[in-house]
Amino acid sequence: MNYPNGIKKENSSPHTPPVNYKNRGMTLENELNLSNEYYRDIDKAYIYKKPTPIKITKVDYPSRDKAIIKEAFFTVPSTTDYNGLYKGKYIDFEAKETKSHTSFSLSNIHPHQVTHLKNIHNHQGIAFLIVRFTSLNETYLLTIDKFTSFINSSNSKSIPISYFRENAYILSDSYRPRIDYLKVVDILIGGKNE
Repeated sequence: MNYPNGIKKENSSPHTPPVNYKNRGMTLENELNLSNEYYRDIDKAYIYKKPTPIKITKVDYPSRDKAIIKEAFFTVPSTTDYNGLYKGKYIDFEAKETKSHTSFSLSNIHPHQVTHLKNIHNHQGIAFLIVRFTSLNETYLLTIDKFTSFINSSNSKSIPISYFRENAYILSDSYRPRIDYLKVVDILIGGKNE
């Protein structure tokens, strides 16, 4: 940028901290965690992030209070990201982000996760996916019924954004909760707009 008297301003300062890419892809998860914390704080719902099941096989103890895990492995494939209770209903869902602005790749969700969500639904639980298209800043709640309907009627390896726009619920961002997905769950419980 040029200023009066020919003084040039550099675009970046040597004191500008480097861009931190560490938490990229975690935005949706962080926002859901904050939303679930808010729901618990106001005694509205009890939904938690499930821990990933691992078995620790090697630990270093440099000091008594500083154990460092050196080796671990997944004991069983994890099912989904979140589960809990709301209005006497069991809720179970998977949260995914994609950088694509045209589709959601089916390789992002594993067959055992789909089976798990179907089983939850078959036992009267509420099962769905929350998918964020980060490049579009659009977040959708897609019920397991709509998800399996797409899989059963298409040979495509991805779900186009148009399918989400026509068959899923758009989730708006807000302050508290960050993502109020329980508004949609209320519709699912009431059987409206399904």
